Order: sequence, then structure tokens, then C-alpha cells
Amino acid sequence: MTPSRLLRGALGAAGVAAMALGAVLLLTDRQVGSPAGVLSWLAAAVLLHDGVLVPFVLAVGALLPPRARRPLRAALITAGCLTAVALPVMLRQGQGANPSVLPLDYVRNWGLAMGGVAVVTAGRLLLGRLRRRRERAGRRSRNVTT
Repeated sequence: MTPSRLLRGALGAAGVAAMALGAVLLLTDRQVGSPAGVLSWLAAAVLLHDGVLVPFVLAVGALLPPRARRPLRAALITAGCLTAVALPVMLRQGQGANPSVLPLDYVRNWGLAMGGVAVVTAGRLLLGRLRRRRERAGRRSRNVTT
């Protein structure tokens, strides 16, 4: 068995174990209000992902130049997932009788995360452009000397 197959099998087994633990906690943990509520939230997350995020990323990616397609699609996927995770706490911030339940500035933190995604994406695009420019210059210099 190759190391990559072994690693893939171990990661798959860890994923199955994590899902089993999640199912057990969903059904037995007293802090979970209702398993049906969690399942409806999961269904909404799947609909949001498959009905909004994926079509949007694919449509935007189809409009982009080929060299920018991968990094910008990755940025859109990351931004969409971060937004999906942060949206519930951003919408509930400041509500409720106990202000210490959601004590952070989640909108600001989400903005910082989005800024980080933008900076990393811009850096990736810039590095790709510099690498292509260097390759072209190397090809030109080889063509001049031969």
C-alpha cells in the first residue's frame, strides 16, 4: 500500500469517526435544542452552498481570464464559506439578555478575514504574473543567444 493511499484511508477513517461523534452528540447532548432544528440548519446550508455559492463561483469563473480563474475562484469559495460561518453570529450580535454571549465585533472580524483573503489572492495573482514575465524573459534570452 502506497503512503498516499494509507494517508487517504486514515483521513477517511478520521472523517467517518468525526461524523459518528457528531451524530451521537446531536442525539444525546442536552445543549442541542432539537435535532430537527439542526437538521433544518444543515439543509439550509446545503441549499445555500449548492444553490447560491457554487453557481455564483462557476459563473464568475467563466467570465474571468484563464490565468486569474483559479485564484479568484478559490478566493470566492473561501469568502463564501467564511461568510456562511460568520453570518449567524453577525446577525445575532447585540441581541439577547446576556451581552457576554457574543462579546466580539464579528462584523469587523469578518471584514478582516475578507481583507486577508483579498491580500492573499492579490499576492497569488502578482506572483503568477511575475513568474510568467520571468519565464518570457528567459525564453527571449535563450532565443537571442541561439
